[in-house]
Amino acid sequence: MANQLEKFGLRPYRKLDGTPLAGAQNRYKVADGSATAIFQGDLVRPLTNGTVTRAAGNTSYAVVGVFNGCFYNDPTTQKPTYSNFYPGGITPTQGGITAFVVDDPDAVFLMNADAVFAQADLFTNYSLTAVTGNTTTGISECMLDVGVTGTAGTFAVQAIDISQDPENDDLTTSNANILVRINNHFYRQGGTGL
Repeated sequence: MANQLEKFGLRPYRKLDGTPLAGAQNRYKVADGSATAIFQGDLVRPLTNGTVTRAAGNTSYAVVGVFNGCFYNDPTTQKPTYSNFYPGGITPTQGGITAFVVDDPDAVFLMNADAVFAQADLFTNYSLTAVTGNTTTGISECMLDVGVTGTAGTFAVQAIDISQDPENDDLTTSNANILVRINNHFYRQGGTGL
């Protein structure tokens, strides 16, 4: 049966030891006026000014986790705004922009592969497709980039399992759902800061 094409970025799934993730996330700041949009399911990386931004798909940046929404005081409506994505270019009236990030280094995420993924592709490191998200849904459209892979520790994610979902576990066709962990995690690098 053909897999369903679903672009949703990285979706929190469970912890590496098999226990539930239980919605754990932490707060970070996005720089006021930052032009870079960040969508729910995008990887985010730290900046030297103490904020986070979207980590582009095929880069070697260490990431702190997966963006899960934000809060800010809208400069146009003057109202508190919760959103599952940051549209870019927002300078809040007060309080700054708070990003919510799933940053547990042991978190496991579900991703949709952009091509045929084989059983032998497990435990390999991968980049993500470098696409922006959907401004209507606010959800990331990045996918596991099956064509950009290797053993280097700088690759964004590592494939660890294949989805048990019968609608998306067919390895004979594109777009199987794959379980991944963040490979190049900022909190697991072993010492050096920014």
